[in-house]
Amino acid sequence: MKAYPFTKRIGLILGPLLFIILQASQLELISNSADTVIAVAVWMLIWWISEAVSISVTALLPLVLFPLFKVMSMAEVGANYGSPIVFLFFGGFVLALALEKVNLHKRIALTIINWTGNSPNKVILGFMLATALMSMWISNTASTVVMLPIALSVIQLLIDDEDGFTKADKNFALSIMLGIAFSANAGGIATVIGTPPNSVLVGLLENEYQIEISFLRWMLFGLPLSTVLVFLIYVVLVKWLFPCNQIQFNASKDVISNELKKLGKLTKKEKHVLRVFALIVTLWIFRTLINSLLPGLGLSDTMISVFGAIILFGVPHNYKKGDFILEWNDTQKLAWGILILFGGGLALAKGMSATGIVDLVANEIAANNFGVLLTASLLIVLMLFMTELMSNVALTAVLAPVVAGIAIGLDIPILYLLIPVTVASSCAFMLPMATPPNAIVFASGYVEVKQMARAGIVLNLISVGLLILAFQFIIPLIF
Repeated sequence: MKAYPFTKRIGLILGPLLFIILQASQLELISNSADTVIAVAVWMLIWWISEAVSISVTALLPLVLFPLFKVMSMAEVGANYGSPIVFLFFGGFVLALALEKVNLHKRIALTIINWTGNSPNKVILGFMLATALMSMWISNTASTVVMLPIALSVIQLLIDDEDGFTKADKNFALSIMLGIAFSANAGGIATVIGTPPNSVLVGLLENEYQIEISFLRWMLFGLPLSTVLVFLIYVVLVKWLFPCNQIQFNASKDVISNELKKLGKLTKKEKHVLRVFALIVTLWIFRTLINSLLPGLGLSDTMISVFGAIILFGVPHNYKKGDFILEWNDTQKLAWGILILFGGGLALAKGMSATGIVDLVANEIAANNFGVLLTASLLIVLMLFMTELMSNVALTAVLAPVVAGIAIGLDIPILYLLIPVTVASSCAFMLPMATPPNAIVFASGYVEVKQMARAGIVLNLISVGLLILAFQFIIPLIF
């Protein structure tokens, strides 16, 4: 059994201890209820940063502490854990579960790699495109895990060839590993369900400000940004930092072809999942048009998401045998903890709003007359570099309500500031511990921390620039 790290032991005690000290102190910062919310936020933040306990367990604290200290009733707090956005992501998780269960995600990925060609640069591009596409719909961890063994097989070809594992070969291995991890992070930006921070933001907007962002509208912004980011990652890795043009190998094509042959022909199960996937994505994209044609229908992205989950559980692919794609036992693999994390984040945001903390932040910003562009830039940098050290979902849950208050204080639409700051939390490229994909490829042995940091700092700065440009020019046009 692993030793419990010293930082976690300190965090475990420090979180509740600071909560008790803040609660027991006679200083009234704002009001009794607001001070309690701040104390709870401090406790949660310390446990989230130190990971003393599971981040999902930390997210349950408002469910106990807010009713106990009369911030909100149990019914009010509990409603956040059953928010429509939680069920939107639940449906997305179920869809991803079905794709993974029938191995359709692997077939799609291999097909894309097969199309892109077998020169070193094209192989790397193929892996990056396939990973990014998968990460739009399934978790970036799952997409990285799928791609890693295939990439390792291709790298092994270079190790086994006549000239051994040369510097160019090592650059190829490094580029393909970092390309997979970074594309997994960037791909999730494209859709609402692609990465949890996106859904935390959408939930906050719906719960607190009655602002709805449709699946299609998010994609109008997220997909181009994700595409540009993946392209820039490719250029930075392959054309600048780790070039490998002189490698010549054709056997990589055979590796991909052999992997596709192992999968065989498209099965009935895969066809069934593919049809459901196509139906749900189509409904998400054209929901607004459908609602305008059928005003009484009132379709929402959450309804569509849950509808997809019901089909996968309730419509058999073989009626006579009663064979369903998913059984309830399959949900043991579902990321239930992330759903609880959403609820905890929304409850914390509700507490900040209800007790006047957000209004206080807004008034302070308005009184100090900060520059809009400078403030936005600083917040983007803060979010992006902080997410290198702690969970991007937890960070978004804590900072998003505060950023909303800052936007109100600056007298700009809150979407303009919240969207780029939230997206910044998905742009962690520097450190292995920043995201699961980074950690997974680091564990392969082909990537050193200094190499990841070297590429990561460049991409972090590029991401900051892109998000500032998006804040200034793109987001006002779409939202």
